[in-house]
Amino acid sequence: MRIDLPQLRKRLHFGSGLVMGAFILGHFSNHALGIVSLGAMERLRELLGLIWRSAPGTILLYGGILTHFILALDALYRRHTLKMPLGEALKILLGLSLPFLIALHVVSTRIDYSLTGYSGGYTDILARMAKSPPTVLRQSVALLVAWVHFCLGMWFWMRNRSWYGRVRLPLYTVAVLLPVLALVGFSLALRSLDVQPTPVWFSERSGEAVALARITDAIYATLAAAVGFVFMARAVPRAGRLKVSYADGASITVEAGTSILEASRLASRPHLSVCGGRGRCSTCRVKVLAGADNLPEPSALERTTLERIGAPPNVRLACQLRPVTDLTVSPVLKPAPHIRRAQALKDNASGRERQLAVLFCDLRDFTRLSEEKLPFDTMFLLNSYFEMIGEAVEQSGGVIDKFIGDGALIHFGLSDGYRTACIKAITAAVRISQGIEDLNRSFKGELKEPLRVAMGMHGGSAIIGRVGYGEISELTVVGDTVNTASRLEGIAKEHDAELAVSSEILDGAGMKVEAALRQEISLRGRAQPVRASIFADARELSRFLYATL
Repeated sequence: MRIDLPQLRKRLHFGSGLVMGAFILGHFSNHALGIVSLGAMERLRELLGLIWRSAPGTILLYGGILTHFILALDALYRRHTLKMPLGEALKILLGLSLPFLIALHVVSTRIDYSLTGYSGGYTDILARMAKSPPTVLRQSVALLVAWVHFCLGMWFWMRNRSWYGRVRLPLYTVAVLLPVLALVGFSLALRSLDVQPTPVWFSERSGEAVALARITDAIYATLAAAVGFVFMARAVPRAGRLKVSYADGASITVEAGTSILEASRLASRPHLSVCGGRGRCSTCRVKVLAGADNLPEPSALERTTLERIGAPPNVRLACQLRPVTDLTVSPVLKPAPHIRRAQALKDNASGRERQLAVLFCDLRDFTRLSEEKLPFDTMFLLNSYFEMIGEAVEQSGGVIDKFIGDGALIHFGLSDGYRTACIKAITAAVRISQGIEDLNRSFKGELKEPLRVAMGMHGGSAIIGRVGYGEISELTVVGDTVNTASRLEGIAKEHDAELAVSSEILDGAGMKVEAALRQEISLRGRAQPVRASIFADARELSRFLYATL
């Protein structure tokens, strides 16, 4: 029976994390009861002790802590580069630091109890801690580090689940509120103490205290040696080196076993990986252009993802593929910068009537397209489309009023005359048409059908005002001009065309469009028909635009 090591590591990591999380949750709840009384804290401590101090509870808890630490060391060793997203780096750093922070507390409570049978209650423990502010600080930091590490791990696991949006708010509330209540309860319990540490601790048990201190030092030394050993092991060259080449001619030599995603990071090459290199999406996938014959077989996780997107045999996930011989790859999805935000509408424009050119743009058949793609891939595709729209509009001098699903409402003329606004709107439509062609070229082979847009454009009087209620409001444009532009976008779809533009825009720009292209169009909700021109390809407007300029 073949063991899937990546899947086994994943399950052990998740299971041990859940055990630690359950313990931390109980510990925080116990501290929070300090808001009520020391007696309430003691009663819950005794109940939790029945669970965690039992033989199964002890094995589960400390086995989980040890497993989690070993897996963190293993993950650190297996990484061929320490270049990683901040969230991943923070999770590893917190996971490695946690055993150092809790070692003293574990020795003074659990190991002391196991060796001597001594079990001081909350009053005794808090009284001793009250005499050592550094201990109080270390314990508080340890709890917060453990909690942040647990929350980060759960977030990495939940963030892509379909139900995460429904539970996000209550989970965030618990994540923030519970440690606050725990620290407040802990502080109040310390202040409520009216006893001093019992003399027995410093006299009769002084010999035991020395022994426990030696155990603590030994644990610290073992932990430090383990971390140091991993870093020394990382410095030792691993078996074999290979060259990863890219389609543009660049290459990097790495150790065998380095993933393609790690190689890209070592080479400081932008490489898309929305899920953080965990094999949960396909955005990092690459085409293997050479060297495919000697590649290791995909793991069950990688195979599942590739089968879901219907990837051809020469496509692999960069985060999962760890080649052992030279190869040449080409990322399928090109990384793109974040969508640039269009300039904000100025507050002094609120409630004013202006002559504007309004453009509606909509991505056709997006619902069907999204059903064929993984959520991550759909999001990347949608953001690539929005980025293209944003660049085309900004370069043309317009403003994106809002994105509506896979559509956009755009207007021109806030700071220009009407003729200039019309020319800019036409220019933006041409650029969007060209941008769609460029996107289709980039995603060639990844889409069953090319992306298509439908645009409607109209010009005239519109009101710029703030719409909404209270703080949930925004500046936007409203009026018949906006409605007409929206209706023309629908007309473009009906004619299987890219653009339907009214004569108000064409005449406003001073464009001499052939009369044969113009037609009377009746629009729903409008008494008078609109004279407009329909273009199967919006770039056809370029020849009229250049003649005008």
